[in-house]
Amino acid sequence: MKYMTAIPDMSETIYDILHTTIHTVYPKYYPEEVADFFCRHHSKEHILEGIASGNMGVLMKGNIIVGTGCFDGNHITGLYILPAYQKQGCGSRIMDCLEAEIMKKHETAILDASLPAVCFYEHRGYQTIGHGRYELEHDVKLIYEIMEKKLRMD
Repeated sequence: MKYMTAIPDMSETIYDILHTTIHTVYPKYYPEEVADFFCRHHSKEHILEGIASGNMGVLMKGNIIVGTGCFDGNHITGLYILPAYQKQGCGSRIMDCLEAEIMKKHETAILDASLPAVCFYEHRGYQTIGHGRYELEHDVKLIYEIMEKKLRMD
């Protein structure tokens, strides 16, 4: 598996990974409105902005892009693995790369964890430091964990 910086030519594939993962995994934990919210948030324009920042990467398994990760400062803003490749170490590989980049400038990493991902992050040493709540249409609430991990001691 190889992790590399995303380029604009990969935006369609990244879009497909995000939307496939959201529509497959999120409905098991959240109402339909939450999955729709995340799909709207992860628009093609948003993905191109992430690529342009230089902080978005993709995980290659052979010739196939199987996942993507992104950060901004010390905030991990996204980690998505195609469902067929989950539970194979792909998420851990991307997190290792994101944390290594963040560690160059910051002591801690923070992230907003969706319900399906909380246990994964806890196993990586993240601790919940707060709870987020976002109001959506039809009185639906998006609930998530705000998590933090100390990456280095200074």
